[in-house]
Amino acid sequence: MTSMNWDRLLDPQRLNDKPRGSRDEVGRSPFHKDHDRIVFAGSFRRLGRKTQVHPLTDNDHIHTRLTHSLEVGCVGRSLGMSVGEKLRERLPAWITPADLGVIVQAACLGHDIGNPPFGHAGEYAIRDWFKRAESDGSGLLDGLTDTQRADLLTYEGNAQGFRIVTQIEYNQFRGGMRLTAATLGTMLKYPWTVEHGGRAGKFGSYQSERERLAEVAGRLGLKPRDDWAWCRHPLAYLVEAADDICYALLDLEDGLEMGILRFPEVAEVLTQIAGGEPPEYARMEQAGVSQRRRIAALRGAAMERAVIDVGEVFVQQETALLNGGLTEDLLELCHPDLDWGVKAAKQLARERIFQNERKAKLEIGAYTTLGILLEAFIGAAHELHHHGRSTFKHQRVLALIGENTPKPNWSLYDSYRRMLDFIGGMTDHYAVDLAQEMGGRLKGE
Repeated sequence: MTSMNWDRLLDPQRLNDKPRGSRDEVGRSPFHKDHDRIVFAGSFRRLGRKTQVHPLTDNDHIHTRLTHSLEVGCVGRSLGMSVGEKLRERLPAWITPADLGVIVQAACLGHDIGNPPFGHAGEYAIRDWFKRAESDGSGLLDGLTDTQRADLLTYEGNAQGFRIVTQIEYNQFRGGMRLTAATLGTMLKYPWTVEHGGRAGKFGSYQSERERLAEVAGRLGLKPRDDWAWCRHPLAYLVEAADDICYALLDLEDGLEMGILRFPEVAEVLTQIAGGEPPEYARMEQAGVSQRRRIAALRGAAMERAVIDVGEVFVQQETALLNGGLTEDLLELCHPDLDWGVKAAKQLARERIFQNERKAKLEIGAYTTLGILLEAFIGAAHELHHHGRSTFKHQRVLALIGENTPKPNWSLYDSYRRMLDFIGGMTDHYAVDLAQEMGGRLKGE
């Protein structure tokens, strides 16, 4: 089978939009519009109150999903522009390095847009709730197909993000954000459905969006791997690298800010990734500059080195990327010092930050919060589907959803998906407040 090609991979046409003939607009490409549509979306704005690593923190220096996404977008833009410059002669004539940069940037901005409250802890809480529902004899999952069950038992933020941008936000169930095919393909870290998720349960589309996935893959000419599974878009590897770089380096910065990590151990890892201290670092030490500013200098040098190396590796691996045959991530193929440093940063985060007592307690609380919400909303959807009407309690639950309330004649799967759209879109604080009120803590006026 022939390899993928850049002319199709960079398709600027939008889902659900009529072809417009010309790709040109003075000062603003279709990909810049993608960037703006994501930035102005309510689902993107709510990331400012969603957990990145540390739930419900009062420290304004700690990253949220929003600040993380913005920083990943900056790194992704640099990677895309660097690759665009290096590959300029092999790209379509109508694509500039700036276009490639903003495609990757837009995809980076949207890469976490489907994360539920409390981040990955929220994903596990939703998965575990449905697993208990499957085994407790409640019948909540009766009548669903095997793949529909798997979608619920493996709630996945990546698949929810694809649903948001192609279905939910702006033009509801009429194309969603109507992003270009190129940006959608670049967002798809896992361009397959749950059947191909493997042991880690990673996939990029629910059953409800699989036709959308197939449409995007067809437009872009992504190489098929199996039924409902395709090889990644090459630019998706740059999104993954940008995410890994920011996750690894900024987790350490947050750990230092919260007193979980010590300055020397963070500085050592960042210096290793940077390939040495930046020129101004010795002067900063002599001048007694604060640890926060010195760490920022080391982090900047580490990111610069990572961007340069990843861009070079991408160009070296272009043929493998277009053939869909690259099995490693780009950071693994970089200089050993860089790969070691990123892995060391992740290991330090796993051993010290993720095991922090405060974080553990709040994540346990996330299970309780989401359990209360799921019991209420999934229970209400189940009753409405099977009985065509609701008790007074469930009427009040459904009233919270407003125009998105399921109809009695909808399939059970579609009703559950709509409930999970509502719960998954909540911020941490709203989820906690609503669950507490449902549990009996009433607020007076």
